[in-house]
Amino acid sequence: MADREDVEVLIVGGGLVGLSLGTMLAGAGVPVAVVDRDDPATLRDAARDGRASALALGSQQALAAAGIWAGMAAEAQAIEDIRVSDGRVGAGASGLFLHYDHREAGGPAAETGGAPPMGYMVENAVTRLALADRVAACPALRHLAPARVTRLERGPSRVEAELADGRRIRARLAVAADGRASETRRHAGIATHGWRYDQTAIVCTLGHDEPHRGVAHECFLPSGPFAMLPLTDLPAANGGAPRHRSSIVWTERPELVPALMAQDDAGLAREAERRFGGSLGALRVLGGRWSYPLGVSWAARMTERRLALVGDAAHAIHPIAGQGFNLGLRDVAALAELVVDALRLGLDPGAPDLLARYQRWRQFDTVTLLAVTDGLNRLFSNDVPPVRLARGLGLAAVQRLPLAKRFFMRHAMGLVGDLPRLVQGRPL
Repeated sequence: MADREDVEVLIVGGGLVGLSLGTMLAGAGVPVAVVDRDDPATLRDAARDGRASALALGSQQALAAAGIWAGMAAEAQAIEDIRVSDGRVGAGASGLFLHYDHREAGGPAAETGGAPPMGYMVENAVTRLALADRVAACPALRHLAPARVTRLERGPSRVEAELADGRRIRARLAVAADGRASETRRHAGIATHGWRYDQTAIVCTLGHDEPHRGVAHECFLPSGPFAMLPLTDLPAANGGAPRHRSSIVWTERPELVPALMAQDDAGLAREAERRFGGSLGALRVLGGRWSYPLGVSWAARMTERRLALVGDAAHAIHPIAGQGFNLGLRDVAALAELVVDALRLGLDPGAPDLLARYQRWRQFDTVTLLAVTDGLNRLFSNDVPPVRLARGLGLAAVQRLPLAKRFFMRHAMGLVGDLPRLVQGRPL
């Protein structure tokens, strides 16, 4: 039929995770369609999303192996070190802290003196631009946008989607990549569990006088974590020095957020400085600011008949460790590997046994990160003196235990566990 297109994989959702999966599959020659609600022009709109994402080293390796990283590398800031501390508003950080130095993470590269960074900070706008360029270079990928799925039928051997404009897409596997409020997941009857935190995240970019030297700071305050994450310098203006900047994820009690968001730039910068301190010099707001309510959610299962869930459609976690996008990238790297291997063997990419393998492969990683991020947030987001003392001593103890510290560092780098080929830096 003229209004129907056949592909192997249909991806519902064209965000960072959905387009990453689409380009990974299409780059390996798999015919794939991505149905995206947003106009393609918004991919290049920097005002759409002011956030930046922390990419673990394993995630960077996956993006590089998939041909996406080349469009991001020039504007990616390496995270050389991570410094974790406890603190109070107006009092600065505690003297008990945990410091991750990328040179201490171990591995072959470190032994030869070429230790890689812990990861990278990349603005979401940069990642979207790189994905748009990669989409254009993948003839096997159909990016249908703006478009909306109005009906999705999942039969024994095929799925068929009808779009709002009457077009139909037929595939052997459907993937829900349409976010935490996924309609695809809901229509498949997959329940979710979770809760809201009594926290809201404020996100913006701050300029500062002193260079960050590639150090990511995470300071735990009674209301929640305050993260100062290094970004690339802005070019020098009028022959002056480069302008240093960092992205902040500032967790605050919801009742305080409206007043903070209503502050002018100077007032918001002063409040940020009260929480972070003056180690980077005077702070100033660059560009817009955004706020997001925080919560955790997870799907009761990551698969249904001829359907797989990835990214926020499967799980949404607290940003305390900056692992949300990384978790989604490991989902799509695992699913892409299973699909590509099945097609090379002439097998069905939407078969029940393949989906069961995907569920088993991703379940442990997902449950572990959900538990760890929730536990850390509950442990550190309070001001009870005995708990403050215990967690400070705990940070100091890990700082003095090289083997434990190295394990935590490699976990933060996304290099622990049963890793997909892409995350190891190997092609599909």
